Amino acid sequence: MWGSKKRKFGSASGTTLVARDTTIVGDVHFSGCLEIEGIVQGNLVADEGSSGEVSVAENGRVEGEIRAPVVVIDGTVEGDVFSTERLELAPRGRVLGNVHYAMLEMAAGSEVNGSLTHSDAVSTPAAKQPDPFIEVTEMGADGVVQEVPSQAAKS
Repeated sequence: MWGSKKRKFGSASGTTLVARDTTIVGDVHFSGCLEIEGIVQGNLVADEGSSGEVSVAENGRVEGEIRAPVVVIDGTVEGDVFSTERLELAPRGRVLGNVHYAMLEMAAGSEVNGSLTHSDAVSTPAAKQPDPFIEVTEMGADGVVQEVPSQAAKS
């Protein structure tokens, strides 16, 4: 499962690396990929509408919230995680906070100390409501629906 997949990090927006032995204090707003091998003391927030991806490596640590479409955790996160597309918790992944996800993959050994909340990432458009002023009278042989204004529309 974890070793067999080839992760495809990298996008048109590029990859940002927080290297081992590096500490960033403050929020990080990004697009593209963000790989954490060091420590971030602040929130990680993907730009609105971006396909942002966050990867927290085995020795990586985030002390704050993560908000991104795709999140892969193999290190430690002390804060809530909000993933609108996919959240992967690798065997050494630890989350000390609440997790909100659309799709979740947890490997044996991973840990969440908080609640798991499933939420639909993509809101489905509301079903089209029928027009109360149109009434279907018949369907032609060619499959075309003939619509006529209803009596309500005439009043």
